[in-house]
Amino acid sequence: MYRTLERYRTCNSNSQEATPPLENEINYQEYLKLKTRVEFLQSSQRNILGEDLGPLSMKELDQIENQIDASLKHIRSKKNQVLLDQLFELKSKEQELQDENNDLRKKLQDTTSCCGDNAVHMSWQDGGQCSSRVLHPEHDTSMQIGPTWTS
Repeated sequence: MYRTLERYRTCNSNSQEATPPLENEINYQEYLKLKTRVEFLQSSQRNILGEDLGPLSMKELDQIENQIDASLKHIRSKKNQVLLDQLFELKSKEQELQDENNDLRKKLQDTTSCCGDNAVHMSWQDGGQCSSRVLHPEHDTSMQIGPTWTS
């Protein structure tokens, strides 16, 4: 029984020792593939940037030119989309501000209509308290809309 267990341990340890070189070979092959891929990508990047173009054939130069044209079209399309999105946001904001401005004008007209021909002049005084003074149009020609800040 003891001999059988000893043989099992010996065979098992030998099989484990034999496996790593095979795994090392697979890992090394994978390393070589990845290294070749990185070198190719670095070379392609240099070509796209206009470097190391001397040894390239006319066909390769045409391929690079087409790739750059396609990239440029994609970049311009994305830029235009961003600009259109910003324009849409600004138009929406403009509409909101115009609506708010119209509401304020209506409130101002409602306030001035209840005071007859006089204009209401609002100013912030005494810690943010809003007080109103009625001014005659001949005394105030500016028709100011909104609060006047005084120090």
